[in-house]
Amino acid sequence: MHSSLAVTLDGLPLGLAAVKFWSRDKFRGTAQLKRKINPTRVPIETKESIRWLQNLRQSVDLLGQPDRCIHVGDRESDIYELYCLTKELGTHFVVRTVVDRLAGNGDHTISAEMRDVETVGRHLIEVRADTDQVTKVYLDIRFKRIRVLPPIGKKKRYPALDLTVIHAVEPNPPAGRKRIEWKLLTDLEVNSCEEAVEKIRWYAMRWKIEVFHKILKSGCRAEDARLRTADRVANLVAVFCIMSWRVLWLTMLARTAPETPPTAALTEQEIEILDQIVSNAGNRQATPGSLIFYLTKLARLGGYLARISDPPPEIRSSGAASAG
Repeated sequence: MHSSLAVTLDGLPLGLAAVKFWSRDKFRGTAQLKRKINPTRVPIETKESIRWLQNLRQSVDLLGQPDRCIHVGDRESDIYELYCLTKELGTHFVVRTVVDRLAGNGDHTISAEMRDVETVGRHLIEVRADTDQVTKVYLDIRFKRIRVLPPIGKKKRYPALDLTVIHAVEPNPPAGRKRIEWKLLTDLEVNSCEEAVEKIRWYAMRWKIEVFHKILKSGCRAEDARLRTADRVANLVAVFCIMSWRVLWLTMLARTAPETPPTAALTEQEIEILDQIVSNAGNRQATPGSLIFYLTKLARLGGYLARISDPPPEIRSSGAASAG
């Protein structure tokens, strides 16, 4: 399953914009083919990565305002055909790159051209280690508008594109930890450090899809399903997707707007049930009657202690988050 999650700038998940189910039987032998043929010469229509383009189209059709959408993807979505499709559909993207593509007139690569670009500022992020310890890290910011060329085997099919390359790199990583290095590509213009940081923050929102998948796998235990047919599995996972989004949405709504009335997420009957089975004692962190107040009650059903020293109830997941 390949899913696309719609998220606001505040990190509030609005729901799934696209979901693609497929069977690997259709793409059997692709890995072996890579040993004989350069993957960049293989038509995208015959590759499993076509799902990125299909989800892009489905998201644009559903949302209806392509010029307002920014499609964010990790290094797996560093696909030249995707960049061409966004231009065709009139939408936008911010993608973390893995391919060092040819640039300019074709005699050098993007990384070679970025080597001479000066640092324009620094951006502070917070990094959470596996031990839950949070440290602050400064990243050096560089950006440049570059003419990016299609893969050599596809240059007759796809045009060159003017794209913005953004590098956010940790200058002095500590011993024992890999350097934080984000190399982003976007079709949008960037004219200042502030605009570059804005795009970095947008990319940081990609982590929400990881949290969504964590709820789907750990909370709903989707991978434990033992149904006999693919169609039944797809139907079950579709229901799990709605449940997982609701859990993530409720958590983020309480975080972005904690004083929201509980009726925004819960029915009157659900509120009454929570009042009956979970006492107000010990729930001193939140304003009585607010959404976060009832979210805390829900969390207490799962073992959350709601002590004054405890962080707000949340879905725990390690990683890096933008701090401004």
